[in-house]
Amino acid sequence: MQREAERPLPTPNGGPAEIVLDNVTHWYGNVVAVNDITMTIGPGVTGLLGPNGAGKSTLLHLVSGFLAPSRGTVSVAGRTAWHNPGIYQVIGLVPERDSVYAFLTGRQFVTATAKLHKLPDVAAAVARALHMVELDTEAADRRIDTYSKGMRQRIKVAAALVHEPRVLLLDEPFNGMDPRQRMHMMDLLHRLGDAGHTIVFSSHILEEVERLSGTVQVIVAGRLAASGDYRTIRRLMTSRPHVFQVASSDDRTLASALIGRQSVNGVELNPAGGLEVRAGDYGAFSRELATVAREHGVRLRTVLPADESLESVFAYLVAS
Repeated sequence: MQREAERPLPTPNGGPAEIVLDNVTHWYGNVVAVNDITMTIGPGVTGLLGPNGAGKSTLLHLVSGFLAPSRGTVSVAGRTAWHNPGIYQVIGLVPERDSVYAFLTGRQFVTATAKLHKLPDVAAAVARALHMVELDTEAADRRIDTYSKGMRQRIKVAAALVHEPRVLLLDEPFNGMDPRQRMHMMDLLHRLGDAGHTIVFSSHILEEVERLSGTVQVIVAGRLAASGDYRTIRRLMTSRPHVFQVASSDDRTLASALIGRQSVNGVELNPAGGLEVRAGDYGAFSRELATVAREHGVRLRTVLPADESLESVFAYLVAS
């Protein structure tokens, strides 16, 4: 029998929702926090990645209607975000800072949020939200000031989900969570995204974004540096050689055969065995390698792209 926590989540009420930013700029005095960003984010899980101070929180505050764009427009589900309280029927927000009343119990806090949304069955909505974040235990009836940092994060997520929003915005949601809590939260966000919700979370931790989202919006110094699947982004960086680790039955013969190929920028024999190949053209090298090996009687054992991780892409973009 399938456990309740593993059952597919319902699709968002009202259907999928898009977030659209059109030439959005926001400045604080003389400081430009977000600079001319245009993007569209649809259903699924999208990671907002960037170093601390890059403008991620400002961007989330613009989408959630807390800040007015200095220039450009922001809309959520076809509605203007700024000066439009109605969008909070669509949005659930988990801010980075603690936004909880510590003297309340977890259940009371989520109940207060449900009542603000004027939900028809408050008790059922609260029970569902607490269950989703694994706080439907005795902890729900303890005061929030007794909670750990990870539990506070989870009760904020429960409050953000209590009205079943079509869009969920999370600012550094995994801060303070232990490994088990992080895995559960990642699974929950995956399931919400698969059900058609639009999930946007910010993080400066590469591992979190790489494990949770194939789609990234990379923010560097307030600008959108890259957008899309990070592996595709890496392959479009034609100015930077692609690095492959190759192991074969005869590394020296293969190295000699690859040197001088138009798609290859350099070949290096590793002391522990195998080759490190720097290829200027990802596609051409991928197609040629098997042919070259076959022509020289070499059997390929492993071929691994060595710099297609999100960490490599992020390092390249920040250094640009």
